[in-house]
Amino acid sequence: MGTRGPPGRIRLLGGEMDPIAPAELLGRVESSVAAGHGALIANHNAHSLYLLRRDSKLRAFFQAADLIQIDSFPVLFWGGLLGLPLDKGLRSTYLDWRGAFWALADKGGWRVFYLGGQPGVADRAGEALRRRWPNVSLASRHGYFDAAPGSKQNHDVLEAIAAFNPQVLLVGMGMPRQEHWIADNRPALAGMVVLSVGAAFDYEAGAQKTPPRWSGPMGLEWLFRLVANPLRLSKRYLIEPWFLAPSAASDVVRAVRGRERADRRGLQAP
Repeated sequence: MGTRGPPGRIRLLGGEMDPIAPAELLGRVESSVAAGHGALIANHNAHSLYLLRRDSKLRAFFQAADLIQIDSFPVLFWGGLLGLPLDKGLRSTYLDWRGAFWALADKGGWRVFYLGGQPGVADRAGEALRRRWPNVSLASRHGYFDAAPGSKQNHDVLEAIAAFNPQVLLVGMGMPRQEHWIADNRPALAGMVVLSVGAAFDYEAGAQKTPPRWSGPMGLEWLFRLVANPLRLSKRYLIEPWFLAPSAASDVVRAVRGRERADRRGLQAP
């Protein structure tokens, strides 16, 4: 793997993540594609951090990731309160880098495979993307299949991906299903840059409304999603964050101890 996380990887709210801006992320993707190296690129937000302690397969997925983006302004804000060098420019998720990604893919003539979405959605998204980025070689397959390891449908999906031989594989089947699928099938994805991207093609197809981009830096993007889909997202946004309180307390203790050690070193310095 050619994009192993930078030495500045941090631990926050029970998970490890890389404070990496979208431009640096895409630079690493471009380098991996150019070198023919595979890489696994994940992303953490409050939902994934909630699931992490409850899902052993998800933990294994993140442990194997070469880069872990921070996909949450509240997480960045919390880290900043603790004194970590984090700011809103380090939020990195598909909606933050989609245009720059497809511009790179178009310039390089990349082969990109998208797996996910409802039947027909990925096809509509693919048509829209091909019109805008004609030099990209793009294939897609919906995410409604039996993803159990060893199933015929899963075997057929893997065969379709292998036949297309993508340089980049975007997997958008929702968390944690997409991460489970990647973890289960990792050996068959060698040599590809694999990114978990959630509802990426739902946005490209217009099947899901994109939150106003100004809402992200203001920390309000979650509210637009909640209003648009309250039944599905109420638990995620209104209940799950409270379960991160023990991890937040551990962060505070670790930060205080770190400052105390720094103070002691300062007093001992000549």
